[in-house]
Amino acid sequence: MSEEEQVTATVKKGRSFSAVWILPLVSLAVGIWMFYQYESNQGTLITLHVQTADGLEAGKTEIRARDVKVGVVTDVQLNEDYSAIVVKARMDKSADRMLREDATFWVVKPRIGKEGVSGLSTLLSGAYIALRPGVSEESQDTFTVLDIPPIAPPDAKGLRVVLTSPRAGKLSVGDPVLFEGYTVGRVERVGFDLEKEKATYQLFIFQPYDALIQSETRFWLTSGLDIRLNAQGFAVQIASLESLVSGGVSFGVPDGQSKGYPITEQMTLFKLYDDLKQVQEQMFDNYIEYALLFSESVRGLNPGAPVEYRGIRIGTVEKVPLHLTDKKRGFASKQIPVLIHIEVERILEPDVEITPSELKEAFAAEFKHGLRATLKTGNLLTGALYIDTDFYPDEANKTFQTTYRGYNFFPSVSGDFVQFQRQIGGILNKINKLPVEGVLSSLEETLDASQETMATLNSAGKELDSLIQRLDGLLAQDGAQKLPQELRDTLEELQRTLRGFNPDSESYQKLQEALTGFNDAMDGFSPLMKKLNQKPDSLIFGESQLSDPIPVKGERE
Repeated sequence: MSEEEQVTATVKKGRSFSAVWILPLVSLAVGIWMFYQYESNQGTLITLHVQTADGLEAGKTEIRARDVKVGVVTDVQLNEDYSAIVVKARMDKSADRMLREDATFWVVKPRIGKEGVSGLSTLLSGAYIALRPGVSEESQDTFTVLDIPPIAPPDAKGLRVVLTSPRAGKLSVGDPVLFEGYTVGRVERVGFDLEKEKATYQLFIFQPYDALIQSETRFWLTSGLDIRLNAQGFAVQIASLESLVSGGVSFGVPDGQSKGYPITEQMTLFKLYDDLKQVQEQMFDNYIEYALLFSESVRGLNPGAPVEYRGIRIGTVEKVPLHLTDKKRGFASKQIPVLIHIEVERILEPDVEITPSELKEAFAAEFKHGLRATLKTGNLLTGALYIDTDFYPDEANKTFQTTYRGYNFFPSVSGDFVQFQRQIGGILNKINKLPVEGVLSSLEETLDASQETMATLNSAGKELDSLIQRLDGLLAQDGAQKLPQELRDTLEELQRTLRGFNPDSESYQKLQEALTGFNDAMDGFSPLMKKLNQKPDSLIFGESQLSDPIPVKGERE
């Protein structure tokens, strides 16, 4: 062995893991486990679309289901085109099963509506988003928030029906649905069908009132306060207090009509009528169309006005006017066409079967006996007109046209007012044709002659008085005593006769009074004749008061 011993190094493998890394690794594992636990306990992140962010705050606004917190708003921002608000919300794990495609969200805040005041608790706590869980099997994470609370949940027991109307804006969400004045449902949704170009109103009828909906049920608007001024007069109808404020819709089966069968299918379509009167009028769907021609004004005659026969309604005015005048003739025809419906159910009993052609033949036979239509005033206050039919003997057996532009023709005559106007016009024409000036001249000549007669009578009276005095003197003479007795008697008779015409006698006085009265009467006629000469129609329409003349200041020379 050498002095220097040879040393051999022993090579050992180093440790691959250091105890220093134990603590960091444990911390990482705990962190991963905590993150997993956090994420696994987190609910679904949903997206809500709202029109306004009023009262919504990220990290503060809660989402509640039956007043229990099930989520919180995490973010509020505008959408890409700035037309709405996009709200992000994190739901609790337990709320995931509530997020179905038929779930509904709405913002709860202080509100004054048709059902009263709600949401007062949010004055202190702030607004929150309410959730009504869905019952569908399909889940969803994007929803549209409603402006107002939904009327009924998707699984509510009741019946949903849809009303259609050619015009929108008649009803609002939440309006009451009434039956005999009692609220049995609500308007749930309002929309517009672009294909049919009609407004749609979805109603929800609460159970057990859904059994009232029959196949022949009719729906009509209820305005609360309905005031009508028409040919029938003045009518006021008042519904419930709620409908008086906001309006609503009523339903029922018209009187005299069968109820049909019960409606159980959801979303059945019905027509929405303007009022109950329109419902009653639409019952008469079996009718005959007639065209009428009127030569007088039809102002005040509106569609829906009644057609009556001696006070009994037999039809309805459909269109005023039916057409304008002929294009070639312009207004030369001087007649306005009107379209009416003669409704069969108003004339005959329901069990009487008659075809439209048979009814037309019956009317054609009555036309030959003088059946005519005329315009009459139904309401003096509003000037509303209606069409009255009756028999006019003077019109019997007269010829008339049977059709007008493809419609059956109903002959007509002028109304009473037009006939009265024509009679007044005829009277005025006769008055204008009277020889008033000749009559006045004759009256003036008569007055002059009567005055001359009075003067002649006065002169004759004086001459008679003188003659009587001479006769008295003659008879008093001695020679007269010797005249034959016959002559004496004759002279005495003549004396008595002449004394009857003495100015102091009773006969003369009566004659004088009669002539004086006649003279006064003729003097009284002078102003009247003068007035008739100036204005012949003053006897009928009176004379307008003429103002006193105002003297005009003259010019100095």
